[in-house]
Amino acid sequence: MLTKRKKQHVVSKTRRHDADTGSPEVQVAILTRRIEELSQHLDKNRKDKHGRRGLLGLVADRRKHLKYLESTNKRQYSSLVKKLGLKK
Repeated sequence: MLTKRKKQHVVSKTRRHDADTGSPEVQVAILTRRIEELSQHLDKNRKDKHGRRGLLGLVADRRKHLKYLESTNKRQYSSLVKKLGLKK
């Protein structure tokens, strides 16, 4: 589970300015962290079908945010993908 402390750490690493909590970069970083934690959970609990459905929703949401960021600011998009280690 993504605790408040972990979330603050992720936000502090990817924010644009000090008060930034909702930019696309921050949202993608938070979603990526949640996806990583949920995929580790699903490795241990293979029969958790409801968790798998939630994971697919998170991946779709992250894809939408990345698509928006790519269409508005390609430089930010490429640096974020590189920083988070995503495949694109």
